[in-house]
Amino acid sequence: MHKPVQWGVLGASKFAAQQMGPAIHAAHGARLAGLATSDSAKAAPFQQFCPDVRVYQGYDDLLADPVIEAVYIPLPNHLHVEWSLKALDAGKHVLCEKPMTMHADEFDTLIAKRDQTGLLAAEAYMIVHHPQWQLVRRLIADGAIGKLVHVTGAFSYDNRADTGNIRNRPETGGGGLRDIGVYVIGSARFATGQEPTSVSGAIRWENDVDVFTEINAQFPGFTYTTYVSTRMHLHQEMLFHGEGGVIRLTAPFNARVFGEARVELHRPGLEMQVTRFPGDDHYKTQVEAFCRSVRDGDDYPCTLEFARGTQEVIDLVFDNATSL
Repeated sequence: MHKPVQWGVLGASKFAAQQMGPAIHAAHGARLAGLATSDSAKAAPFQQFCPDVRVYQGYDDLLADPVIEAVYIPLPNHLHVEWSLKALDAGKHVLCEKPMTMHADEFDTLIAKRDQTGLLAAEAYMIVHHPQWQLVRRLIADGAIGKLVHVTGAFSYDNRADTGNIRNRPETGGGGLRDIGVYVIGSARFATGQEPTSVSGAIRWENDVDVFTEINAQFPGFTYTTYVSTRMHLHQEMLFHGEGGVIRLTAPFNARVFGEARVELHRPGLEMQVTRFPGDDHYKTQVEAFCRSVRDGDDYPCTLEFARGTQEVIDLVFDNATSL
């Protein structure tokens, strides 16, 4: 039996305290060994579920500790590349929150550093580790809905009242497209295995931050229309419409948090088959897949190259979109 991978977290974000920290602590093959934060109050929630976690006063202090083998980076978007590179240079495997970069070409530096060091580096794109998305991928590949014709999706929440939130600040890489556009775009790419041939969109801006984005694309075999917003009622859904059926996901991105993950397969004759995933935790399975890759050399299912492809589409939307 392998020794658990010793994890450190750079920054005590709310998301790390509520989701990824507990997931690392609970994951088979992982141990939450360190947290870097100079604020003891922010360390307290981590110490509640992991009393023996070591608290470092600075990010560099954690990276300098040879005990730490892998780091999870939940920092604001504009700091992701810098600290991912620093962690790789320090000999640590890296799991960094999405979007891992602000622009697609920044992935080239990360890929080169990954290859140079021989370490695992990945974007924390957790949904591909959820069995509902693996099922959808199989259903489409197996022809369960016939020829795929059109994909639609939506992801929204409303954070207008939280004016200090990093997602509402352009200098920290805020905006809805980078924060949640990765989900509606990357999930379609993952499920179909196809890449868009053309991309356009429309964006509504507020204080230099995109708060509503409509995305339109043409893939080799189907058309695609989705939207994301940080100024609309909480909602998420993905739908794959084929000539012989429809696949609908009711909680595609925040399974268990938004609601129970369900995959509906609509077939001729108004038949509907529903597969439920009430207890699956994609944050935990993500960490476990990462640890298996580190310890056993298993292929990691979400590479930097895949993440780069999603960022390329985001870049194209920004470049080609009209303003609303």
